Amino acid sequence: MNNIHMRFPGGRNKALTLSYDDNVEQDVRLIEIMKKNGLKGTFNVNSGEYSEEGTVFEAGHIHRRMTKAVANKLYAGSGMEIAVHGLTHPFLEQLPQNICTYEILQDRINLENEYDTIVRGMAYPFGTYSDEVVESAKMCGIVYARTVHETERFDIPDDWMRLKSTCHHNNPRLMELAHAFTGENNKEGKAEDICLGAPKLFYLWGHSYEFEANDNWNVIEEFAEYMGGREDVWYATNIEIYDYVAAYNQVVFSTEATKVYNPTAYEIYFVAYGKMWCVEPGAVLNISC
Repeated sequence: MNNIHMRFPGGRNKALTLSYDDNVEQDVRLIEIMKKNGLKGTFNVNSGEYSEEGTVFEAGHIHRRMTKAVANKLYAGSGMEIAVHGLTHPFLEQLPQNICTYEILQDRINLENEYDTIVRGMAYPFGTYSDEVVESAKMCGIVYARTVHETERFDIPDDWMRLKSTCHHNNPRLMELAHAFTGENNKEGKAEDICLGAPKLFYLWGHSYEFEANDNWNVIEEFAEYMGGREDVWYATNIEIYDYVAAYNQVVFSTEATKVYNPTAYEIYFVAYGKMWCVEPGAVLNISC
């Protein structure tokens, strides 16, 4: 038979998500750019590193952490995900495991209380980790954790606790990769068939203060304008993508691939036999060529 490939909500064959760290003032401008273009993503927060209320930074200071009040006002209700980044942004792999676990768990507790939500995502401070750090994160209820490794690819992650990105926004191939992702570098100029091939995920990461430090806000503005507003792209937070992929992986196909059972609460989309299918939550769907 033909291959079976997952599709994202609505039958889309592509998804885009962003991941930005350190709860800095420049996140205000970044979120404005993201909202303007319909992009979504995740902001990784060190809840033990807010600036004190009334802090005035010296001229030229780039890494300006927001106060708790400003951060809460910015992120709450923004449509973005809030995730763990370590309570005090330490090198987690250099800590005794009990202290490493505390850094992750206390950050999660603080963020859940501040934003009245359940936090399950994370980005490793400095991008560094060890097997022990991964185990600590799992024990704290973390289901995915982003590294700083770049693939320059659009694969669906196979290790969510050592999550790799497509690229950092300063990657010199950023727009080349963006064009490859959309398929608009197709020399024949043909639109991609949504029923062909594996799904694609573009995962972009960085720190918003870098745009100010490098005087290159145009990089994210160009990327967001180009990537936004596409009918075949699902714009989602990190946890939304994790949850959907996890749900798809619970779907059960009969051995002869003539029936599919969806035990999850999600509508699940996939292609098989050259056709798009949607199996409703709790339903069994007959499929054939």
